[in-house]
Amino acid sequence: MNEQELIGLLRKGDEGAFKLLVESQQDRVFNTVLGMIQDISEAEDIAQEVFIQVFRSIEGFKGDSKLSTWIYRIAITKSLDWLRKKKVSDRFRRIRNVMGIEEKEILPVDFVHPGIQLEQKESARSLFRAIALLPSNQKTAINLIKVEGLNYEEVSMIMKISVKAVESLMHRAKENLRKTLKNDLQIKD
Repeated sequence: MNEQELIGLLRKGDEGAFKLLVESQQDRVFNTVLGMIQDISEAEDIAQEVFIQVFRSIEGFKGDSKLSTWIYRIAITKSLDWLRKKKVSDRFRRIRNVMGIEEKEILPVDFVHPGIQLEQKESARSLFRAIALLPSNQKTAINLIKVEGLNYEEVSMIMKISVKAVESLMHRAKENLRKTLKNDLQIKD
């Protein structure tokens, strides 16, 4: 079945087509979300939300990009929304602590992607901590290119920016990661 046939069946509410879509895209969506938010259980929930939104809004899919590109956009948007909400929640938690309203502080997760080999886990921990500190647009670009293995043109379409802008984001992300990782290594010495 080609993409146009799949889209046509999805628009008709065909459950078999939806199941096929989920089976073919679920690993990509989950890994994209996981790379962005670095929390396995939350990534599972957000991945489900992505597919629910795809099912509910397939009528609005204009077809000016590949279906997978549209799904990536939804996954990135849902991830960034979650990160924004988490940041606000963390701010309120800190304010409550400063005001003397006792609330257990939740420390950042010591995240390691499940696909990382055991002997690489410590390096991966430092890298994922550094990625978590990047601005959202840099984090998105680095995850799509380095974790998901997409090329600059695909990322350009997903992020709705030029290829030159993606190149610039990647350059700045790499520089920021170098600085953060260099500082991290100096602290440990």
